[in-house]
Amino acid sequence: MAFDISKYTEASREPAAVRDIGIITTEILRLKQDAGNAILSIGQRLIEAKAMLPHGEWLPWLTEQVEFSERTARNFMRLAREWTNRQALADLGAAKALTLLALPPEERERFMEENHVVDGEEKSVIDMTSRELEKAVKERDEALHAAEAARAAAETADQSRAKMEADMTALKQLHQAAQAGETQAREALAKAQAELKALREKPVEVAVEVDQKALQEARREAETRMQAKVDKAAEAQKKAEEQRKKAEEELAAVRQQLEAAQQTERQAAISGDKDLALFELLFSQGNEAVNKLHGLLLKVRGRGDIELAGKLQKALLALADVTRRCAEE
Repeated sequence: MAFDISKYTEASREPAAVRDIGIITTEILRLKQDAGNAILSIGQRLIEAKAMLPHGEWLPWLTEQVEFSERTARNFMRLAREWTNRQALADLGAAKALTLLALPPEERERFMEENHVVDGEEKSVIDMTSRELEKAVKERDEALHAAEAARAAAETADQSRAKMEADMTALKQLHQAAQAGETQAREALAKAQAELKALREKPVEVAVEVDQKALQEARREAETRMQAKVDKAAEAQKKAEEQRKKAEEELAAVRQQLEAAQQTERQAAISGDKDLALFELLFSQGNEAVNKLHGLLLKVRGRGDIELAGKLQKALLALADVTRRCAEE
């Protein structure tokens, strides 16, 4: 039997209301606003009821009278306490709004206004699924933590850099003094060795009546004293060389520390920028994902499935092409 709308319109003896797109739009907007208001209103009344009910009656009342789980009630109450933008709540829904409560209030509105890259695709908060929004908030937190860590590292490096530069100046002076001391010790050793050699090679010109035994004894004593002088000079030269090497090692260590501090400062300059920090995080994640995909491709090749391996290879090449096009835009 055909549907006859006249029996509904004629009974009231009034013409049917003309519904156009403007009316429908207004109704949708009103219902959306009502949805946001309802969530907050329910939360406010749950807060009121919990304060009113005697101890032990809250959970039974929730489940028996209003059919809410404790978790659901807790979420509605939290939104009522912390959420202020009713229209945004109506647009997002309770689940997304709860996720956004993880953000500081002063950043929440800005985060909702911006687009975010999730799994390689740029989306608004409205267009994201709840899972994607959770991931975007998590990546935002990781990027901020990385930036904060970089700033702290840069501050520490800046504080220590001045001291390292002063240490390097002092060590350079010590190194120069050690080099000079080693040169002097080497020259003193060479002089002592030359004197000992000259003493040993010098002919003895004495009168016949001189006691040859006494003369030989005196010569040996002179050589012994000169040898002691040579040994002392050699020991001094060895110590000077060790001091010079130690100064060089300490200077190299401080120079390496200073270079590391400068590298930390450069890294902090990059990571201190939230967008760059997020890019670095996503790049690292993407690189890890590509390595895993490559591993799977090699695994499929290894088991001899040529057809599937070809499909995986084409998919990787397509991903590489998309990445290239993104970089060129």
